[in-house]
Parts: sequence; structure tokens; C-alpha cells
Amino acid sequence: MSQILDLGARQILNAFRSRELSPVEYMQALIARVEASEPWVQALWLFRPERSLSEARASETRYAQGVPLGLLDGMPVTVKELIATQGDHVPLGTAATPHSPAAEDAPSAARLREDGAIMFAKTTCPDYGMLTSGLSSFHHLSRNPWDLSQNPGGSSSGSSAAGAAGYGPLHLGTDIGGSIRLPAGWTGLFGLKPSLGRVPIDPYYTGRAVGPMTPAVDDAALLMRTVTRPDWRDATAVKPEEIDWDAGPADVRGMRIGLMVDAGCGLPVHPEVAAAIAAAARQFEANGAIIVPLPGVLTREMLDGLDIAWRARFWGQMLKLPTEAREKILPYIREWAEVGASASPVAVAEGFDQTFAMRRAANEALHGLDFILSPVNPMQSYPADWPSPTNDPARPFEHIAFTVAWNMGEQPAASIHCGMTSTGIPIGLQIVGHRFDDLGVMRVARAYEEWRGPITTWPRHDR
Repeated sequence: MSQILDLGARQILNAFRSRELSPVEYMQALIARVEASEPWVQALWLFRPERSLSEARASETRYAQGVPLGLLDGMPVTVKELIATQGDHVPLGTAATPHSPAAEDAPSAARLREDGAIMFAKTTCPDYGMLTSGLSSFHHLSRNPWDLSQNPGGSSSGSSAAGAAGYGPLHLGTDIGGSIRLPAGWTGLFGLKPSLGRVPIDPYYTGRAVGPMTPAVDDAALLMRTVTRPDWRDATAVKPEEIDWDAGPADVRGMRIGLMVDAGCGLPVHPEVAAAIAAAARQFEANGAIIVPLPGVLTREMLDGLDIAWRARFWGQMLKLPTEAREKILPYIREWAEVGASASPVAVAEGFDQTFAMRRAANEALHGLDFILSPVNPMQSYPADWPSPTNDPARPFEHIAFTVAWNMGEQPAASIHCGMTSTGIPIGLQIVGHRFDDLGVMRVARAYEEWRGPITTWPRHDR
């Protein structure tokens, strides 16, 4: 039965509709895999097998009566714990947060529930979602299924670990500086950070987005059909559009595609990562694209400015906590944020202004181009118990130089698996498109996925 867990979401749903496969059979197989794998992977929080089986039985009845609830009826989905689900505590990855059940579903969770999806578990994240790591003061240490000694990335750490470990094909993460793409890159998933406002969110914040993390682009397309439906609570939401998320691969002939192999600052790109990105660019060129070398989009001033603005913001949030609660925050995060206490108001304001400098630089980089290719992560990987790739709170964002500008510029950007390091960790290719061209990014990713072929070596820990 474990073989059915390696099917794509569309195949599974078609089998539900034809009644060749029951939602109950699928959920039973999924529960068995999770229970066998979680002692090592530790991707999940609020895993509820009995409730999920009950929902699967209800879905099975609806299919038997020919009245499925919606597009995803009976389909298991994980949701990052930062995405509120009614009645559940939202710990924000930290032991410091007082227990408070959410009054309602966040927009993406509400859309999933409307379509009959079974949110069988929440996925882990680090304290306040502010680390590219599976380390948290609240959750278990999440690990990379490709190598359990290594980090799955973050802050959508549990989502990436669950997707790579085969906990079904559909997972939702969040991204404010790379938190979907970075972990997707290190675990071989397709991860899409949509244009700001494409997927309604609540709470919203500069650069914050919700998006799919899936083994294949087609799985993400199914999720986008559901989670892009409107929700009045997001004041940053774009006007809803009828988008054919199932559109096929792009024909890249004649496209002008930028190639950025130096972010402008941050950690240097590892030679194996650089080689994989160069090989991917050659595939685009072989299929008719015009590859245009690009300089880095980010500057030291931009990255350091964002750093001090975020430190001050989080220090302000921490001051609202009682002292005993503040002491429960992961020491790395606490030490990082405390620097914000001594930052001058002018420095914080100037730092926040760097988000607009990034926006301008991102827009200028795309001018005259159709898309941009780059690495997602500059390094191979790093130990599972490190809070960040540098393991240094004084250098917290050196690894996000290829990803964060597209959050502030609001462009869609995706990570897709493009190779393996000599140490057995996936390498992510970033595909960036113009603002609101989310479908274009997905179609280009579909084209690359076809050239690359399917991934057949996913790690499994239930065998």
C-alpha cells in the first residue's frame, strides 16, 4: 500500500473519483508511513490519525454518493503551524507563546477546508519563523530526510521534511525571505513563493507569502487552484483572476532569461551549486532561450538594513512578553533580537527603507528579461542542530541573498530540484518572474521538470 503514497495528487484524486482508491485506504497508508518515519524525521506537530481517518470516512461516503465536497475532497494536506487552524494553538515555533486556540482558520486553511482537504497535521517551524532551520524551542528538531544529520532548511522546515519523506504530495509553507524556497531547495521539492497577495494571508506583512511545497509542479498547481480564492481579510490581496494553473510547460524559445550566479553579497556559492545552476542554464539555452548574464541584485547595505529593522521589530515583540516567557525563546533568536534594543530610530527607519531599495533593484533586474535563473541556496547544507547556515547570530542572513529581494519586490519565485551535491543533498534552481506572472514561473518550471525527468530516489524511512 505504501506505493500509492508516491502517486501525484491528481492521480490520487482521480482514483478517489473513479473509486479505484478510497480516501480511507490512502489515509491508512499515510498514517502507517508517518508513524514509521516520524521518530527520525520529526516534521509534524498536531498529527491526528483518528480524526483524519474519520474525515476520510466522511469523504469516502461523499464520493460513493457522487457529491464530493470540492476539488481536494479526501486529500491529505499538511499546513505550516504559522497558518492558523481553528481551535488550535499557534505557537509560532517558540515555547514563549502563551497557549491560545485560534478563533478561525487563516485564509489558506479555510480554502482547503472548503474544498474537502484533510489537514491531517501541522508542520514544524523555528522560533517566530525567523530561522532557516528545523531548530525550535517548542518543536522537536526536524531533520532532512535525505540525510538525517543535516538541516531541512526553514522556516518551512517541517513542510520540506514532510514532503521529502513522502507524507503525501501536498504541503503549504510561508515565505518572507526565502522560507519556502530555501528548504525546498535542500530537500528536492518544488516550492513556490507567489506574488504578494496572490494567495490571501492573515496576518499580512511586508514580503510575507503562503505557497505550495510539493514533489512536482503539477501538485502545486492543484493547491494554487484552491488557495488563491479570495478572502476579505487580506488588505494586500490582488484582484482575483481566472488562471489556468493546469497550463502546460512553457516554450522557452526566444525568451530572454537572466542568469545570476552572484547575489551581490552574502555567502559565496559552493562550486557544486554553481555547476548545477550552470548546467540548468545550458538546458534552457539548448531549448532556445537566450541566456543573459546578470550582476547580483542585493547590496550589503540592503541586507544589513533589513537585518537591523527586523531585529528591532522582534525585540519590540519580545518586550511584550513576561521575563520568564522571554527566557524560553531560542537563545540564538534572543541574542539576535537584543541588538535591536540599542538601534537608533533613524537606523531602524533607514533599515526598513532598504526593503524599498530591494524592490527597485528587483524590478530593474527583470527589466528587458522574461525570467531570471539563480541558485536558491549558496551552500551545500549544514548540521541539523544549527540554527542557521553560519551558526552566528551576528551574521544571520548571509544565506538569503538570492531569495529575499523577490519578497520585497513582490515577484513570484520558485525553487526546483536541479541536481545533487557529492554529499547527497539536493540543489535548488530558483526561477523568478515578473510581478503577477506566477503562472509563467510555473510553466517555465514545468518545462525544466520535463527536461530533467521525474525524481525517483526520494528518501523513505518506513522501509
